[in-house]
Amino acid sequence: MNLLRAFIAVEIPFEIRAAIGKAMAPLQTGIGSIVRWVPTDNMHLTLKFLGDVSPGSVEMLSQMLGAEADMFNCFDVGVGGLGSFPSLKRPRVIFIGIQAPPTLEALQRGIESASRRLGYESEARGFSAHLTIGRLRQNARATEQQALRRRLEETRIDSLGTARVDSVHLYKSDLRPTGSLYTCLYSAPLRKS
Repeated sequence: MNLLRAFIAVEIPFEIRAAIGKAMAPLQTGIGSIVRWVPTDNMHLTLKFLGDVSPGSVEMLSQMLGAEADMFNCFDVGVGGLGSFPSLKRPRVIFIGIQAPPTLEALQRGIESASRRLGYESEARGFSAHLTIGRLRQNARATEQQALRRRLEETRIDSLGTARVDSVHLYKSDLRPTGSLYTCLYSAPLRKS
């Protein structure tokens, strides 16, 4: 049986992803290949990484996602601000921030809890809404890491717009030599407010 690598996420509108791509361009210049940049087409707001799931579990996950989504009204999130995990001093993951109402965290907690009841492990870290835009390569030298840190400290990315969250999606991820390919398996609409 072939397992699917799956996750649950919010789709980010094309206009916002395009604005992120434009805002990232100066940051990418001069850093070289020490960062694996996420293609703008692949940017999404992850609510729950499921890992490997059996194809037979997709229907059950879809039902769970539909039930959770039906408990929440649509809402808006702001997109903007640049950051890195675990910190700006030691950047490993570079991200664009998400400014969201408490509804987003409640939705994420509901999905996390329902996933746990279906047998999927809970995340060790707490939820932090963000859009990953790049990851530092494992083999980056100390001087390259310092250059990246300086670049991050010098770069300012203000508000890039507002995105409407009106549905959540179950995706599968196919890892390819050219990068990940995401396919939506199911979309669950939130209630219209």
